[in-house]
Amino acid sequence: MTAALVASIEGLRTLLIEKSDQVGGTTAYSSGTVWIPNNGQQRQLGATDDAAVALEYLDALVGNRASRELREAFIAAGPGMLDYLAQHTDVGFRVYSQLPDYRQDLAGATLGGRPLEPLPFDGRALGKDFDRVRWPIPELMLFGGMMVTRGEAARLLRIGRSWDAFWLGANLVSRFVFDRLRYKRGTRLVLGNALTARLFRNLLDRRVGVWFSTKTKRLILEQGRVCGLAAERDGWEVRVHASRGVVLAGGGFPASPELRERYFPKPVAEYTSAFEGCVGDTLLMAQEIGASLGPLGEDNSLWFPSSIATRKDGSTAVYPHIVLDRAKPGLVAVNAAGRRFVNEAVSYHEFTRAMYRSHREVATIPAWLVCDRRFIWKYGLGMIRPMTPFLRGYVKRSYLKVADSIEGLARTIGVDAGGLGETIRAHNEFARTGVDAQFGKGENAYDRSWGDPAHLPNPCLGPIQRAPFFAVPVVPTPLGTSLGLLTDAHAQVLDRSGRPISGLYACGNDQHSAVGGEYPGAGAELGLAMVFGFLAARHAAGGSLGR
Repeated sequence: MTAALVASIEGLRTLLIEKSDQVGGTTAYSSGTVWIPNNGQQRQLGATDDAAVALEYLDALVGNRASRELREAFIAAGPGMLDYLAQHTDVGFRVYSQLPDYRQDLAGATLGGRPLEPLPFDGRALGKDFDRVRWPIPELMLFGGMMVTRGEAARLLRIGRSWDAFWLGANLVSRFVFDRLRYKRGTRLVLGNALTARLFRNLLDRRVGVWFSTKTKRLILEQGRVCGLAAERDGWEVRVHASRGVVLAGGGFPASPELRERYFPKPVAEYTSAFEGCVGDTLLMAQEIGASLGPLGEDNSLWFPSSIATRKDGSTAVYPHIVLDRAKPGLVAVNAAGRRFVNEAVSYHEFTRAMYRSHREVATIPAWLVCDRRFIWKYGLGMIRPMTPFLRGYVKRSYLKVADSIEGLARTIGVDAGGLGETIRAHNEFARTGVDAQFGKGENAYDRSWGDPAHLPNPCLGPIQRAPFFAVPVVPTPLGTSLGLLTDAHAQVLDRSGRPISGLYACGNDQHSAVGGEYPGAGAELGLAMVFGFLAARHAAGGSLGR
């Protein structure tokens, strides 16, 4: 949508082709955060020369796993992309002043300023097209249709102790109740839904054509140039001529069982939190005319650890354990030996990678998140929200395992009882001293940002000691893929000899990861997608960044 919007602003006649009947893809499920170093709002906070510092950070993180030219282009163009959208559209963001980069152990990591969250959007502005915006994951909404931001969720946890939280809750709920008189869900959109809806509204305002439920079939190549494509629409094959270019943004292949089997580590992920239509068909279409996939990486994916449940309607719920529970004090993650294998507070990507690495020696898929009842009441666990009075339903559906002793819990979940007992004893001592002598949980700013600041001496370490004890299994689930089409710094797709295929571009997860499959910070995936979509459209239109 960013590429289509920029192309339209640049004066090109633009068509957006969407295979489903709604816009948003995986973005609609996401937080909508974009990671853009050296952005204007960050500079207003006092940051200077963050372009150089960010490049140092990405160099340390990525190394030779991706072309340095791509990350240089991303850092150079990111602030311009934001300024361009601010000038020509109402697509806007507000900075997270305190949201640390994921790898605080690397030079150039910052404590905030690079991630930005999308501004809230009033879905009523879309009129009849409001239903065209894909819903978020149901488990991440309140009352079956009300959205809240991360910051709002944290404030609402204080609702019994704070007038600010009370009034926030009252305002949100009253708006939601009013909305439900006319709409299927709340119209106050935040997170990825807000970003999706605002981009969509700007496309409609500019009268950009949007074809829904249209499947692209093949690219049309004439005299070495992509000049259009064939698509299936309403049961008919139609040809679309493109004088300036075709941009592929099909979301990679996280939802393709066949491609996951071919490219993912073993055991192959069975579920995904990504949009079900991201099956790699656009990647295969490009390869048919000679486009090149990038080199294979460690795992070719970007990961969430997720718990799995069956909803009342029989559908499968995939709940990503992003930040709300793993970093809080009073939880450990263990493998089949009952042993910890990672600092539980690391990013979701690194946590899942640690699962795979540990699994080479001892079964760690699934891994088990272990805590006590006090933890669930205070912080929640996966799909279980804080202050949930009764857990029997979750136990009955086998989402949650319970026992009156650590040894009994070990038997229930099938892990070594001696190992789990020793792990809990050691962890409780770490909680007492505030020092995780095994993995260093809570020792860096990223860990602490998602811990409990009121808990001392370490916001990420707390005892697990009051029965009953609980456990939830988590498995690797791809939120996106990092293996994609090789491109140059203009997002032009490269052929197998390394030359650009004229008229063909790729962005998002169709583009091979510009950061080599690494995850630098919150919103990196969407930040890269929007910047390279912007660069693709500008190149196709013949524009320059300074225009």
